[in-house]
Amino acid sequence: MKIVRFSFAGKKRFGVLSGETIQAIRGTPFNKIDLADEFYKMEEVKILAPVLPSKVVALGLNYLTHAREFNLTIPRVPLFFLKPSTSVIGPGDKIVYPNSSHRVDYEAELAVVIGRTAHYVSKVDAMNYVMGYTCLNDVTARDHQKEDGQWTRAKGFDTFCPIGPHIETDLNPDDLLVESYLNQQLKQSSRTSDLIFKIPELISFISHVMTLLPGDIIATGTSSGVGPMKPGDTIEIRIEKIGSLINTVVAH
Repeated sequence: MKIVRFSFAGKKRFGVLSGETIQAIRGTPFNKIDLADEFYKMEEVKILAPVLPSKVVALGLNYLTHAREFNLTIPRVPLFFLKPSTSVIGPGDKIVYPNSSHRVDYEAELAVVIGRTAHYVSKVDAMNYVMGYTCLNDVTARDHQKEDGQWTRAKGFDTFCPIGPHIETDLNPDDLLVESYLNQQLKQSSRTSDLIFKIPELISFISHVMTLLPGDIIATGTSSGVGPMKPGDTIEIRIEKIGSLINTVVAH
């Protein structure tokens, strides 16, 4: 099932996408999906970020190739940080290049969408808390990351977390191809089978630190091949069996 969030006539709704038709959902898709007898064509609506998370929990150094790319030590436990909800944008929205940065990078990632409240979850039960999966671009001001020694500013600018285009609920995430294309040129290509810390371990570990709420996102990390973008560029994140997330970069 593909779950989308969309805007029509000034109203924001969730829906289920089938082909080019969206069937609206009453309320939210968390817990039980209640379908309404209302249908929309894709060309009639604006597709939004599929959720508005209370937080985006993002993994650093969760691919061996990315750690080696920056000559960093492989972490013994998951290394995570937060991106604010205000960084979230949807498909087709603009990534704004901040005036203070001279290098802004793309990072292609598989995002896990939490479906119900997760607190002190075991690895065995962790996947029962997953609603589905989507594409995510962990946009990073690389120069600020190096200057600060911690990642909040570098990762937290408005528009620095594109997600979408929809949530795929019927999916095995263990071995998916994750790619990024800058101006249609392939830049990253990896498989989720190469993750150092797998999704059940991530959910369990994070939920022992902070409660994950419905709609929260876990960004599972990026592979080698990250690189800079500039205003005027188009960046695409493609994930096998999910789809494509496309955004353009604009000057502040």
